[in-house]
Amino acid sequence: MIKESKLSTYSAKQKVIVDSGDYFIQTMQAGETIRIVDLEGNQAADTLFFNAHDPRERYSMSDTLRGQAALYLTSGTTLKTNLNRDLLKIVADTCGRHDTLGGACATESNTVRYDLEKRNMHACRDSWMLAIAEHEEFGLTKEDIGHNINFFMNVPVTPEGGLEFADGVSAPGKYVELTAKMDTLVLISNCPQLNNPCNAYDPTPIELVFWEAT
Repeated sequence: MIKESKLSTYSAKQKVIVDSGDYFIQTMQAGETIRIVDLEGNQAADTLFFNAHDPRERYSMSDTLRGQAALYLTSGTTLKTNLNRDLLKIVADTCGRHDTLGGACATESNTVRYDLEKRNMHACRDSWMLAIAEHEEFGLTKEDIGHNINFFMNVPVTPEGGLEFADGVSAPGKYVELTAKMDTLVLISNCPQLNNPCNAYDPTPIELVFWEAT
């Protein structure tokens, strides 16, 4: 559901540009808001969320979808943890829907989906692993990489129950905005994927905007 934000970027406490193929990792305090902006359109921001104090509690795709009885994420969606607690809520969304079924690209999935020669291409899992290695202070390991959200990505479900990686439904300047319900660790891979049409085979930067709790 399309819903505009009431927040002004002039009052934001932080703005960050994340290039395609790069990662972002940072904690949010309960009540703070993050806006993820698709600067040039049809980019995919592969995102993991964790309880900032115990990363064993993390975003759960199955608990979230069961709670809302719908396949896609949009304004009004409450993201649930694997303990079925509220993690964040989508409070604004100008894209309309976001995928949480398709998973993140990895060297292995690139090989299976596309071709053996794609195995060595940079993938989102690589970015997450690099973030974990370079930021040991957050206490994450590769075992913590689980369910993720593909903000702005279009993955329709076929009548037979399969998944299709289709052209994106976003556009330049579209955004999604979330408010943290608990202290939350955010880990984003701005997808470098060159093999599917979600970003028109041209990965581009995203912008992250943060507001303090009100």
